[in-house]
Amino acid sequence: MPLYMDIHHKVDATPDDVQKAHISDLEAQEKFGVKYLKYWFNPHAKTICCLVDAPDPEAARQVHLEAHGLEADKIIEVQNEVVEAFLGGGVDAGLGRMIAHDGAPDGAFRTILFTDIAGSTSMTQRLGDAEAMKIIRAHDSLVRREIEARKGRVVKHTGDGTMATFPAASSAIQASMAIQKAFRIHNERIPDRPIEVRIGMSAGEPVDEGQDLFGATVQLARRVCDAAGAGQICVSNVVRELCLGKEFGFRDLGTTTLRGFEEPVHLYEVSWS
Repeated sequence: MPLYMDIHHKVDATPDDVQKAHISDLEAQEKFGVKYLKYWFNPHAKTICCLVDAPDPEAARQVHLEAHGLEADKIIEVQNEVVEAFLGGGVDAGLGRMIAHDGAPDGAFRTILFTDIAGSTSMTQRLGDAEAMKIIRAHDSLVRREIEARKGRVVKHTGDGTMATFPAASSAIQASMAIQKAFRIHNERIPDRPIEVRIGMSAGEPVDEGQDLFGATVQLARRVCDAAGAGQICVSNVVRELCLGKEFGFRDLGTTTLRGFEEPVHLYEVSWS
């Protein structure tokens, strides 16, 4: 059967309330040929995301209506491997209730991080394909190490960069700072083969106004990375707000127009050196 994810906004409920509603889904689902698999609850944002096997969105909707009457605001079709890439790594506390490793509810809110090797095209032209691939592989290995050390997950390699996801914005920033420091050490050791990287990130919910999982968040993080310079870490305003009170230094870069976004985006640079 197809796999869907639905999202409920503005849900005034406790974790116990949400678990009871999910149990009601499990009791009602067989009648409609549906199987609810997992759910993520963000009590601060008052959102619930449910992952469900269903013949179609209407069948999933009918389960909710019969079980507890809480209809989803949006339902999109997803691929299991994509869900796992973005949202995997959490803990199932039983009956599909996803929690973070510290026991708090996992709200499925993720920070998306992109890295990109600055000047990769000219590097390939200068060094040739074989030597350029050695540099890209060194980049991929170093970036993956720093991401996974901070509970991030590499979603994919982008040819000359990496896309990753983090449950916490602070972990994403810590990883990005570690990446830049590691490349600085690499460049001091091998000055004739320097690797200069730009990093950008944003954060958001899995289901937004588009039809793709984390669609708008991924696009914005990509554009923020594109706007960064070599050796720079840039973040959207939402990432900075998530890290207020943390010991990070941010430099206000003002607003800028990014391709694909009608409204100007407020960017900040993370101090790391």
